[in-house]
Amino acid sequence: MKHEKILILDFGSQYTQLIARRVRELNIYSEIHPYNKIPTIDGSWKAVILSGSPFSVREENSPIPDLSAIKGKLPLLGICYGAQHLVHKFGGEVLPSNKREYGRANLSFVAIENELMKGVLADSQVWMSHGDTIESIPENYKVIASTHDVKVAAYEIEGEQTYALQFHPEVYHTKDGSTILKNFLVGICGFTQDWTPASFVEETIAGLKERLGNDKVVLGLSGGVDSTVAGVLLNKAIGENLYCVFVDNGLLRKDEFKSVLEQYKGMGLNVKGLNAKSRFYDALAGISDPEKKRKAIGSMFIDVFDDQANQIEDVKWLAQGTIYPDVIESISATGGPSQTIKSHHNVGGLPDYMKLKIVEPLNTLFKDEVRRIGRSLGIDKELLARHPFPGPGLAIRILGDITAEKVNILQEVDHIFISSLKVAGLYDKVWQAGAIFLPVQSVGVMGDERTYENAVVLRAVESTDGMTADWVHLPYEFLAKVSNDIINKVKGINRVVYDVSSKPPATIEWE
Repeated sequence: MKHEKILILDFGSQYTQLIARRVRELNIYSEIHPYNKIPTIDGSWKAVILSGSPFSVREENSPIPDLSAIKGKLPLLGICYGAQHLVHKFGGEVLPSNKREYGRANLSFVAIENELMKGVLADSQVWMSHGDTIESIPENYKVIASTHDVKVAAYEIEGEQTYALQFHPEVYHTKDGSTILKNFLVGICGFTQDWTPASFVEETIAGLKERLGNDKVVLGLSGGVDSTVAGVLLNKAIGENLYCVFVDNGLLRKDEFKSVLEQYKGMGLNVKGLNAKSRFYDALAGISDPEKKRKAIGSMFIDVFDDQANQIEDVKWLAQGTIYPDVIESISATGGPSQTIKSHHNVGGLPDYMKLKIVEPLNTLFKDEVRRIGRSLGIDKELLARHPFPGPGLAIRILGDITAEKVNILQEVDHIFISSLKVAGLYDKVWQAGAIFLPVQSVGVMGDERTYENAVVLRAVESTDGMTADWVHLPYEFLAKVSNDIINKVKGINRVVYDVSSKPPATIEWE
């Protein structure tokens, strides 16, 4: 089935894939392409969105797309940098702001009769993130929204289906962002909203069958939602030609290896459990730098899977549960100018000596979309509701070097925290939770004795996609009990603190 689709041009914004996610929430298929590699504009494209960017339109090397086949010919929506480019390129003026316009703002004027702004209230909160401001617009441009500080918060080009927003409708902090996007996509562009989880499953399985044929595939299962959904999709596509490996890298949660392995076998997956703790601990010995830890773990995973692949006759593919946020934060998914936040152990290809090709059935999906796909596949609700867990595991929740002793301590702390969330009925109200082992010791008193032991941080956030996140206001009584349980039950810990940082500016993980 051919879906109606929208083209999103990437100018390097970390939010570009978030735009795609919001579009897909409306059951509309989208593709992201870099601004300098625009596909042929034919009848398959129904509309175009221009993303934000870390660049200024006034910079000499700023991204400049060729919109000759788009502007005035297809419905077009410019966001942030995209809005400024359409002003700067076509006769308006963009100047540096007196102050950086970043964060929450409220609309002071809305042209409610405008198709793009239907249903948006005059005081609606929006999210700004820009260092330049639109000072003046060309004659045929019309302002359709303003804030107290930003006169041109949104505009339309008269005589065209071209619109632009200085703020980010794709970010949840923009309260009517979904309304604005739906106004554009459904009201203005006329999309029929036919891209659903069921259609994704059907088309992905068909695509995997065609791509893989009778080839054998080895898949590294992690116990998480992503690799599990990838495994079920691949199993439906190629059946017995899928060989799953679940590796105990010594960095999993307490008792996770045994329990998850039993769960996988109950799902009918062909899975082999492999204890590789010592190999990972040896690879991490003496390494404190977080990027080096990630790379060491990624390299060791490849070595382990290479060993396993060599035991499978004629295996040709390595499957991974890579999803969009992994790709976004590591390197631009589209070849555009996105800035790297951190590397991910499962992103970046394979070394030459490993003669396997990569297949990643989920690498265009966000976490909540993966869960939707999992539900449509009938995967157990408890597994789908599991919190995200980082690929490098507890290695990036132990600040400093990794030792078996530190891992054991953190496993016990994490187990108390996660179990307590479940008992208190709070687990499903939290998007991700975990504990962090700090490389500091603090003075404490236990009984009549002075102690000098380790400190841990508890972290719990609410989010939808991991791109932005707010810390969760857990009840004081709950935190007090968890802190008391950890200090009393985990030898080596005498202090527990709670992280009240949101993303941005912090990240969810500490490394």
